[in-house]
Amino acid sequence: MAEATAEIGLNAAGGAAQGGTPEAATKPAPWQPFVDRVAAWSPQQKLAAGSALALALAMLVGVWLWSQPADQAVLFSNLDPQDGGAIVEQLKQQNIPYELAQGGSTILVPAQQVHELRLRFAAQGLPKGGTVGFELLDQQKLGITQFAEQVNYQRALEGELARSIATLAAVTQARVHLAIPKRTSFLRDQQKPTASVVLHLRPGRFLDETQIAGIRHLVASSIPNMDPADVSIVDQNGKLLTMAPDPLSQTLSAKQLAYRHELENRYRERIESLLAPVVGKPNFRAEVSLELDFDRIERTAETYRPNPAPNQAIRSQEIHEKFGNDALPQGVPGALTNQPPVPATAPITNPEVPPTGSATGVQRERSATINYELDRTIEHVQKAQGAIKKLAVAVVVNQKREKTKEGEVVIPSDAELQQLEQLVKSALGFDPNRGDTITVRGVLFSDLPETDNRAWWQKLLEDPEMLEIVRELLRFLTVVIALTLIYFGVIRPLLRAVAPPKDEGKTEEEAGTAAASHAAGGAATAETQGGAPTAQSGSTLVGGEGGKTPDALVHLSQLTPADPFEEKLATLRELTQTNPKLMANLIKEWLEGEEKKS
Repeated sequence: MAEATAEIGLNAAGGAAQGGTPEAATKPAPWQPFVDRVAAWSPQQKLAAGSALALALAMLVGVWLWSQPADQAVLFSNLDPQDGGAIVEQLKQQNIPYELAQGGSTILVPAQQVHELRLRFAAQGLPKGGTVGFELLDQQKLGITQFAEQVNYQRALEGELARSIATLAAVTQARVHLAIPKRTSFLRDQQKPTASVVLHLRPGRFLDETQIAGIRHLVASSIPNMDPADVSIVDQNGKLLTMAPDPLSQTLSAKQLAYRHELENRYRERIESLLAPVVGKPNFRAEVSLELDFDRIERTAETYRPNPAPNQAIRSQEIHEKFGNDALPQGVPGALTNQPPVPATAPITNPEVPPTGSATGVQRERSATINYELDRTIEHVQKAQGAIKKLAVAVVVNQKREKTKEGEVVIPSDAELQQLEQLVKSALGFDPNRGDTITVRGVLFSDLPETDNRAWWQKLLEDPEMLEIVRELLRFLTVVIALTLIYFGVIRPLLRAVAPPKDEGKTEEEAGTAAASHAAGGAATAETQGGAPTAQSGSTLVGGEGGKTPDALVHLSQLTPADPFEEKLATLRELTQTNPKLMANLIKEWLEGEEKKS
């Protein structure tokens, strides 16, 4: 009977070799049990599992798409309710998905349709911007009065100006009001036109003086005989932007403040570049304060100075001289002088004496007119604005800035501080006549770091990089939570529904192996010992495992020790050919049993 047992084993081994490679020789793949288990499912179970898997994948794709940022772009922003309603109505009619943001003033559409939709709405005249332009004149009725035509023209002109002003980057909306007087034939009755502009500025934006002047000239150039000074501009807060600067005002304008701040920074940079190599940049602080003179002075002076001798400058000179020989009148004025002289009574005639100069009758007259040059100076002086009236500088130097090899702190002496002060004075152009003051002092800097008393969530909210990281983490956690819910809520219940219960024991192969082992062992033992398991016990083994059993295995389990040996051998050969893996497992169990016994 031992020979019969050996023959059965050899035939089983041979059948296994013919049918395939035994599992003992080749280790199965890790996923092979799962594949075999799925292959044993019924068509209904496979359909249910496939449906569950497809549903899970669909939900996964949906969650992933939902977690991605929407690929939408801004179609229009800062819309009036009237324009927004008209655009939304057009989008609904065209079945185009859209979203509203910022309280309905912004419309979002798919990014790939933005340019096409803008061109389409532009052809329809949308958005109108809440104002009407010259298109209003295209809708005039027949028989309109001259007054109504003039009003429509003024409305159209106001709308066009408002649209032009609204194109500025800092302006979201604009309104223009024109006051155009009636034409008159009398020059003295003519009035100048005026205009008012209301601007709605973007948050955090403002207009500088050049932009305000540009708006004023834009409006004034569009209206005949309008002066830019007659255009008033206010913002949404009612602040007058075109206020003329008061020449008597002591306050500084924005440009003047910016110039002063820039000049102070330049002086501070000079001090830093000078002292940084000497004491180290962390060891000093410098502040500069400037008092500037923004007064505009224009002066004309005419000065006269004397023209002293001997180098007198003569412009012109005129001299008159007159000479004559006529006798000079003599005697006492009166009647006696006009009478002829009485003849002399003395018989003695005196000798003739030559006449004196006064009696010769020579006359001389001289006059001179001299015009001297005037030393005159005419001076025109226009004083430049922004001149420095006074300079004040304060520099503090850290006393604890150096250490010796022994660890002792070197404190700067007064002489060193005076040297630094002289350096700063030379670098900044110190002028004591202006009242400039420069102070350099040595103080002990505090080593305490600056403490930030803000909470951690406040720091997080104020850090844009951390906010972006938090958004990405929340998006990732959303996807993980969704996948977890899909697995535990959908996939796992479906797998439990289609899988066999755990208490059914071994698989079909293990059941067949046990039955074959019992039947073959019983047949071999029956030949040697005369006792064997009954058909009832064999059928109990097969039936207890549940599942479908091959016909040869069923027939083998029904054999009894009384059956012929040839029938048992033929059944084992048939089972080896139909299910070689089962027989390989049987031989493996026999070999393991023999090893345990030995």
